[in-house]
Amino acid sequence: MPKKTRDIPSRILEHLSAKSYRPERPRKLARSMGIDEGEYHAFRAAVKELMRAGRVVQGGGNCIMLPQAAGLVIGTFRGHERGFGFVVPSSPTDHEDLFIPPPATLDAITGDTVAAQVVRRGKRGDLSRVEGRVVEIIARGESRFVGELVKDGRQWFLLPDGAALHVPVLVGDVSSSRAKTGDQVVVELTEFPSLGRPARGVIVEVLGRRGDPEIDTISIIREHHLRDEFPEDVLTAARKAVREYDLEAEIARRENLQDEVIITIDPDDAKDFDDAISLRPVGRGGFELGIHIADVSRFVRPGSKLDDEAQLRSNSVYLLRHVIPMLPEILSNGLCSLQENEPRLTKSVFIRYDSKGNRKATRFAEAVIRSRKRLTYREATRILESKTNNDDDPAVVALLNGMDRAARTIQKRRLADGMLVLDLPDVEIILNDDGEVTGVEPADTSFSHTIIEMFMIEANDVVAELLTELGVPHLRRIHPDPPADAQRNLAKFLRVLGKPLPEQLGREDMIRLLTSVRGKPESFAVNLAVLRSMARAEYSPKGLGHFALASRHYSHFTSPIRRYPDLTVHRLIEDYLAGRLRTRKGRASAPSAETLATVGGKCSVTERRAEAAERELRQVKVLRLLEKQLGNVEEGVVTGVTNVGVFVQLQKYLIDGLIRFEDLADDWWDINTRAGCVIGQQSGKRIAIGDQLRVQIAAVDLAARKLDLVLADGELEPTENTKQSTPKQSKPKRSTTTRTGGKKVTTKQTTPPKKSHRQGGKRRRRR
Repeated sequence: MPKKTRDIPSRILEHLSAKSYRPERPRKLARSMGIDEGEYHAFRAAVKELMRAGRVVQGGGNCIMLPQAAGLVIGTFRGHERGFGFVVPSSPTDHEDLFIPPPATLDAITGDTVAAQVVRRGKRGDLSRVEGRVVEIIARGESRFVGELVKDGRQWFLLPDGAALHVPVLVGDVSSSRAKTGDQVVVELTEFPSLGRPARGVIVEVLGRRGDPEIDTISIIREHHLRDEFPEDVLTAARKAVREYDLEAEIARRENLQDEVIITIDPDDAKDFDDAISLRPVGRGGFELGIHIADVSRFVRPGSKLDDEAQLRSNSVYLLRHVIPMLPEILSNGLCSLQENEPRLTKSVFIRYDSKGNRKATRFAEAVIRSRKRLTYREATRILESKTNNDDDPAVVALLNGMDRAARTIQKRRLADGMLVLDLPDVEIILNDDGEVTGVEPADTSFSHTIIEMFMIEANDVVAELLTELGVPHLRRIHPDPPADAQRNLAKFLRVLGKPLPEQLGREDMIRLLTSVRGKPESFAVNLAVLRSMARAEYSPKGLGHFALASRHYSHFTSPIRRYPDLTVHRLIEDYLAGRLRTRKGRASAPSAETLATVGGKCSVTERRAEAAERELRQVKVLRLLEKQLGNVEEGVVTGVTNVGVFVQLQKYLIDGLIRFEDLADDWWDINTRAGCVIGQQSGKRIAIGDQLRVQIAAVDLAARKLDLVLADGELEPTENTKQSTPKQSKPKRSTTTRTGGKKVTTKQTTPPKKSHRQGGKRRRRR
C-alpha cells in the first residue's frame, strides 16, 4: 500500500482537529483534504475504521466530526440486569464511566459500542452525579451468547450465562442441532431484544452437558469470544519461521552470552518463559542487572500472517489449566521460550546501578543466552530461605541471593520515589484431576515474586525513557492520575473512617494513608477504597506516565510472547540498535501516533476481555464449590453498599456475595453508598465497608454468577446498651424511601455504584 494511502487515517484526524474545521459530509470532506478519486475507497474505509474505534463520529446531516465536537462520549456499553448501564469511554482520559439510567439505554446490550450524550450533572457542583443517554449504537459488540437450553411447553429458550445479556432468547429449529434440554449451547441472535420484543436466535454450536468441568472452560471461551484455534495459514507461517531459523548466523551477529549465569523464575505451571536475569557486581557496592527478553520480533515480522493473528489476539489468556496463547505453541512454548539449557535469542537490557539502587547507565543489545536454571517461585523461595540441597548449583544460588539484594535495593528507591503498593489478599484455586474445585489456599506472596516484578518494572522504565528521548511515538502503558470525582468520594469515605484527608489526595497523602493502616483491621477497607479510586491502566501513545509506579515514562517490553504491545516496542528497539531511529527518516518510518492509538485501543479492549474471562471462570469454579456448601458459615468482609443490600467478600474464597436488606435484622435502614455504610435507625447498628461479619451461604445462581448470603445467627443482635445509647438517626435530605420485606430503607444515592468482584489466582505480571 502506498505510504500516502497508509497515512489517510492520520490525515483525517489532523484535518478534523484544526480549529478552522467545520463538520462536513464524507464526500465534501474528501475534497477538502485533497483526496483524489483513486484514494476515495481507501478514504471511506479509513473513516469507517475510525468510527468503529470511536475516534470520529457521524453527527447531524451525516457530517464527520471528532467526538468532543459533538459533545458525545464514545465507548463500550456495560449493562446491568436492573436496566441501567455504564458507558466505558474508549480513552481513559476522555471521561469517567458514564451512568445511563434504564429509560436511556436505547436497547444497547453489554459490549456494544455506543455514543452517549451527557444530559445531567449533579447540583451545586457535585460532578460525581453524572448521567447520560445513549443516542446511537455505533456497532453491536457481539451477537453470540452461551447458556443453558431449556424448554417451556413447545417453546425453546436459551438462558444466557454471565452479565452480557439479561433476558431469555427464543430459539428456533432446535431439532437440526440435536441439542437437548440441559445442554450448554451457543446461540446467534437474529433479533436483538427491545421494549416489547424478545430476543430471538438460532443454535450454532452444542458444547455439551452443562456442569461438566471441561464445558465450563469452553463456555467461558465462547462467551468472551476468544480465538482459541489458529488458522492453518498462521500455523504454516510459524512452522516456516522455525524451519528457516539459523542459530549459527544469529550467534555470529549477536552478543553471545551463553556462558553467563542466567536464570528464569516463573510459576509452577508456566511454559512460556519470556524473561531471564543475570547480575554482576560493579564498582563499590554497585551492580549491573541484565534483563533478557525473548526476541519474538525476530520470528514475527510486521505485516506477516503471524503478526496479523497476534494483533487480533493482542494477548495470551490464562484460564485455569488452559492457556490460549497469542502465538502458536511451536513459538510460544518452543523456539521463543527461554527454556533451560537451550540457546535462545533475546533483546537484552543492561542497567548499571550504584549501591543505593540509582540507575547510572543503560545499554541495549541483541543477544543469545542459555538459561542455566529454570526455577519456580517456590524453588527460589526455598533457596533464599537457606534451604539449599546438594542438587542446587552454587552459581545459581549465588546469583539468586544477589538478585534478592538488588531487588530490595531497587524497591527501596522506588518506594522513596512514590511507588504505591496495595495490600489486598489473593488465593489460588485447587483443582482435582477432573478439573473440579476441591478448595482454595492463600496465594504465594513470597519476595521471589517481587524480585522479578522489580526487575521487569525497571526494564520497562528504561525502554520508555529511551524511546521518549529519541522522540519516537510508541505504545506506552499509561496509568492516569486518579479522577477528581473518584478522589473526592475517596476522601469522603476516609472521613467516615476517621481519617480526614484533603479532597484532592496527593501521592504522599496516599502513601501515608496506606502506611498508617498496614496490619490494622481497617487495612482491607482502605486499600480496597484506594484501588477503586484509581483510573484504569491502558495502552496508548500519550505520554501520561504511570501513576501507581511513579514512572514518568513507562512501556511494556518484557512479555512479547504474550502481549502484542511489547512486540511493537521490541521492533523499535531493533530499529534503534540498527541505527534507524537515529535519523529523522528512520523515525518517520515508525508507526504514527494515530496508528498506535488505534492499536493501543484494541489491545486495551482485548486485555480487559481476557481478564474478564479469567475472572469469570474462577468465579464459576468457586460457585460450583459453594453450591455444595449451602448453609455453611464463613468469615466475610463488607466490600460494598447498594440500595438493594450489602456486598460481603468471603475471606477464604475471595468471592463477593449479597446480603439483601430483607434478609437483614428487622430494622429501618439508612443507606449512604458514598460513605459505604448502612445504619439501623432502631438498633443503631452500623455496617460499613471493611467490617468483618460472619455470614451463611444461602443460595448460588451459577448462570447469573451470583451468591446470596445471610447473616449468621446472632451476628447483629442489638445489646441493651446499644439500644439505650444510640442517638436517633435523622433522615437525610432529598432521600428516597422504599420498603423491602417489611423493612424501611432510606437511600442517599440512587445511582448504583460499580462493583468490584476480585478473584485471586495465578499471578501474572500485568504492570
